[in-house]
Amino acid sequence: MNASHMNQAVFLDRDGVINRIVYHQDLGIIDSPFTPSQFELLPDAVKSIQILNGLGLKTILISNQPGIAKGHFDYNTFLAIEEKMFKSLNQNKAKLDGVYYCFHHPEGRLKKYRKECDCRKPKAGLLIKASKDFNLDLKNSYLIGDGITDIQAGKSAGCITFLLGNHKCDLCRFLNEEKVKPDFVVPNLYQATKIIQKMVGFFTIKRGGKKCRSSSIRPMLQRSKRQ
Repeated sequence: MNASHMNQAVFLDRDGVINRIVYHQDLGIIDSPFTPSQFELLPDAVKSIQILNGLGLKTILISNQPGIAKGHFDYNTFLAIEEKMFKSLNQNKAKLDGVYYCFHHPEGRLKKYRKECDCRKPKAGLLIKASKDFNLDLKNSYLIGDGITDIQAGKSAGCITFLLGNHKCDLCRFLNEEKVKPDFVVPNLYQATKIIQKMVGFFTIKRGGKKCRSSSIRPMLQRSKRQ
């Protein structure tokens, strides 16, 4: 473990980044898993987190989880899903140093969770809390997510951001409308991890459009054509 990177972190969204999202046929929606049996790690999740652990970077989960607020499942079910996540990672020696969730939703069915809050992405509340808990340098940390709100939260906190996605112009248009651009667009978590590995190990990246020394590391300089 490299002690020089102990104040740096990689923030990971959960659904769509480390685990599969689920099509709920009865509701006609694509969403988070609602039961433990629906929770399944993506193929590259374990090896990606192992790499981040080996770099000495704090690996921290940052996730909006409004399923309880919306009445999709209860808190005990959420805990059972989380237990399966940790078991799946731990048995493969992949470690999450911290987990931070927002359970709120402004239109939640449950009054307890129906509120406007500072922790729900696109706000940066969870990242700021984690930075205080772990004494992190947010401007030299990374956020990996698959949605616009992930990138907005990361940018607001000053992190280097990675958007996971494929070529879909609709999301590109929405990103442009929100005036937010990820620093990198990559197809999956593993590819983001490999770029971070090169950045941490061999490169000093200058923000704001400067090129790196490797053609495999390309900042997002123009409007993305990927999701």
